[in-house]
Formats: sequence, C-alpha cells, structure tokens
Amino acid sequence: MLSPALSCVLSSRLFKIAVPGSLACAVLLAGCDRQSGPQPQPEATAPAPSSRNAGAPEQGTLDRSQKGKAIPGLTVSDPAGKTLALASLKGKPLLVNLWATWCAPCVAELPTLDALAEKRGDSLRVLTVSQDMQAEKVVDFLKEKGGAHLEPWLDPKSDLAFAFGAQTLPTTIYFDAQGREIWRMVGGHDWSSTETARLLDEAS
Repeated sequence: MLSPALSCVLSSRLFKIAVPGSLACAVLLAGCDRQSGPQPQPEATAPAPSSRNAGAPEQGTLDRSQKGKAIPGLTVSDPAGKTLALASLKGKPLLVNLWATWCAPCVAELPTLDALAEKRGDSLRVLTVSQDMQAEKVVDFLKEKGGAHLEPWLDPKSDLAFAFGAQTLPTTIYFDAQGREIWRMVGGHDWSSTETARLLDEAS
C-alpha cells in the first residue's frame, strides 16, 4: 500500500527528504515538514497532480506572528560564488522564498513565483534561496521548471532557514522596504492569485 504522506527532514542543519512510499502523494501536503532523522537526498521529482486542481500549488498558511522582526544579517551565495547580504536589499519590498528541488510543493509554486518576479520586478525583489546541497543542479532546475526570472541563490547549510525558524518548505517571508517582516507564507501558494496582490499591497 502506498504511503499517504511525503516527509521532508531537517537534520544536522541540512534539509533532507524521507520518502516512505510513493511521491505520487507529494502535493497532498501544503509543505515539507521538518522532522528528525537523517535521510539521503533523492533526485528531483516533479509534483504529482492533485485531484482538486491538477498542477496547482497547494494552499499554505499565512503567519503574522513574526511581524516587525528585522531581516537577519546573513549572506547567501550563488553557484558561481557570488555573495549577497540580505541586509543590503532594503529600499523596496522583499519576498524571500526558501525552497528545494526535492520539495514537491516548492516546485509546484515556482512558475507563479517566476510570473510574480517578472510582473513586479520594478517594485518588488523576489529572492529564491535553495536549501539544496548540490548547488550545481539549481540553475538548470529553475530553467526547466519555469523559473527563468528567479535567481539561483543558495543556503546549503540552512543558516537562513534556522534564522527564520522555518520548519516547513516552502516558507516565504515578506519584508517591507525597511527590512521588517510583514508576514510569511508557510507551505505552497499560488503567487499569481488575487489574494497575493492584496497581501503584497500591505507593504505600501
């Protein structure tokens, strides 16, 4: 019998995934939960279709409990070794998306994040930060999965995820132009929705 759940593991400061059964049930979850026990990281797998809306991102949970918290003074890097300090991104609203190639809900929402980055690039910075340990796969993966307008920033040791207290992938944190958190979305989300436009207007 197939397992009804997909578990994503955060262990030894690294996000990994445990697949107890078939990945066919992956998008039945809103996100990949943090649990205990190290597991090997598998190859990337595209999300399976959901019976309620095939190919659509699952609906995450809006969390305002960290509102007002300052953006952490941490740095991310890209596969070429270029670094980026998050604190340097003040000046316009910032959406930081923690994701991984092996997380089905993350992959499902990538095209809508890409569309958001293209549409609002002048007024909003969309920063996708991969938790993958194998940096070289992220660039091609983004292109293949509809993320042509997303940058392949990396956090292989999950320092940023720990700073945010993120226990689920994807987790997306929205900051105002002064670098203060407004809200976060825990789990997958349709970033092209009318609800998203309303939520992003909160930084104005």
